[in-house]
Parts: sequence; structure tokens; C-alpha cells
Amino acid sequence: MPSLEANRLVRAFADLRAAGKKTVIPFITAGYPDLGATAALLGEFARRGVRVCELGIPFSDPVADGPVIQSSYTQALEAGVTSEAIFEMVRGFRKGGGAAELALVAMVSYSIVFRRGVSRYFADARDAGFDGLIIPDLPLEEAADAELAAGEAGLCNVMLIAPTTSLARRLEIARHSRGFVYYISVAGITGARDRLPGETIAAVADLRRRVDTPVCVGFGISNAATVEEVCNVADGAIVGSAIVKRIMEEKDKTAAQMVAEVGDFVSRLLSPLL
Repeated sequence: MPSLEANRLVRAFADLRAAGKKTVIPFITAGYPDLGATAALLGEFARRGVRVCELGIPFSDPVADGPVIQSSYTQALEAGVTSEAIFEMVRGFRKGGGAAELALVAMVSYSIVFRRGVSRYFADARDAGFDGLIIPDLPLEEAADAELAAGEAGLCNVMLIAPTTSLARRLEIARHSRGFVYYISVAGITGARDRLPGETIAAVADLRRRVDTPVCVGFGISNAATVEEVCNVADGAIVGSAIVKRIMEEKDKTAAQMVAEVGDFVSRLLSPLL
């Protein structure tokens, strides 16, 4: 089974920890508003200091995504975006030579993975240039095949912990997760919130004391103040709906203007961590 030492996601968190730093992980929908814009945004994020980015693979029935991300998925699918087209975009992005250190993690429904075949999907994702996958609708008890396929492909299988998860199960999930553990900050769907519950901050701090795997927090993070609060206890803050909403607001401008405006927003999110 290939080692993960050379995996960009593993290297990113190793570098950050060695430097005593935390990070923001932007989430964007692959193919929204189009695949060219997605590639341009990835390059812009890397230029501004992002080390890890999450790409949502559009799906017609997302599990826990709020209205903003659901809308972006619907529009991408209506425009004809497919997994193969996303792989080709990522392949071109990697061959372009830019952002060589940027780790890419796909957020993808298990139904998409299953349809292609678990081993084949992971191998194709690796060959395209992904570094890890998050499969939000695959519970721990059914994740053995995905964990094995990820290991064989040299990819990280990132697993999620809900705020309602028991401590024993949190530790078991963390033991199986590679790259980082995705801690869901609140029960419910994604979407920007003004602040996170105090019990979430305490639970993340407790988990991070107990495990070596980096812990990142997502759902509800939308501004620099919340990024700073989360990263006082976690290794990273995942920001999705707020970034996708900004893309929606700017998408009617020229591509260069949209990319610059969204890049400025991500820089503001990163500012407390510099």
C-alpha cells in the first residue's frame, strides 16, 4: 500500500504544524459558474496562501448542503458538468504547473463513487490530481472498502464527526481518518452563521488533545472572526457557503474580476492566521 508521506494534504498539515500555523480551507463547487472559473479560483487561492481546497462534486440530492451550495450544484449540473469533466479540469490544472503544493480534496456522494466503482473512482481521482476524498454519506461501519481503496491509491479518506457523535465514536472515526478529521460544527445543513456554539469549541479542543490527526471545523464559518475563534482550538477552518455566495454575487462580472473579488474575500478570512 502506498505511503501517504508524499501526499500533498499530509504534507500541507505537516508544514503548517512545523511552522505553528493554522489554515483556512475554502470550499467551492466544481464547475460553478464553469470549470474554467474553478481552475482560476484554485490558482488564485494558492497565490494568496491557501494550502488546502475542497471541491464539491455536484450531486442532484446533496445530503447536508444548504440552499447556497444546493443552488450551485443545480446550476453546474444543468450546465452539463460531470465527474469526468471535473477530473479533466483538475488534470489540466496540475499539468499547468501552478499551485504545485495546493492539496485538493473532493467532497463527493457515495452514489457517484459506487457508480464508477470504489477502487476505480479513487484511482481516477488520484490520476487527475486529487489528494483526498470526503464521502459525507458513508458511515464508518460501511467505509472499509473506501478506506482500502484510498490507501491503495495513496489518497486520504477524510471522515466526518457530527456534534452528536459520542466520544468513543469520535475517537474511532479519527483513528480511521487520514489527512484531517472534518468536525461538523452544528447539527443541520451548511450555511453561514454569526457564531458557533461554545460546546463545539470545547468539543474540538478536547478531541484535538486526544488525537494526532489534524482536526478541521466546517459548517457555519463565514468571517475572519469565526475563523480565528475556530483556529484557536482546531488546525483549520472550512468555509463553504460564504465563499460560494460570494461567487454567486460576483459571477456576472468578468472572470478576472470575479476571481479577484473572491480571492480578496479568502485573504480576509486568512488574515487572522498570518
